[in-house]
Amino acid sequence: MKSLRILVVDDSGLTVKKMTKLLTDIGHEVVGVATTGQQAVDIFASLAPDLTTMDITMPDLNGIEATRRILADHPQACIIMVTSHGQEQMVMDAIEAGAKGYILKPVKQEKLAETLETVAAKYL
Repeated sequence: MKSLRILVVDDSGLTVKKMTKLLTDIGHEVVGVATTGQQAVDIFASLAPDLTTMDITMPDLNGIEATRRILADHPQACIIMVTSHGQEQMVMDAIEAGAKGYILKPVKQEKLAETLETVAAKYL
């Protein structure tokens, strides 16, 4: 799998650090970090990432709404939801908003690599 340029969106500094390490350990480049949904929407175009990992629960704009807004302006965006919420309705809302995949926290390196490979093969 080719190296992807990834935007990490999460309001938890610890999660951002962990995701960045996991992603770089499996050969990808983290090109940016956003700590709110609105910040993700604001910086997406300038970064033009291959893929975005998006938390659902964040201040000011949740990940589902941020996903909708990014995809409205950039329909080619590839977004994977990363959240501690395993609720079926949130999964459905995220997919309905246009997310290409979904992974639960705590994120395991093997599961992350597998999800990225599956999504990249299908959408990138």
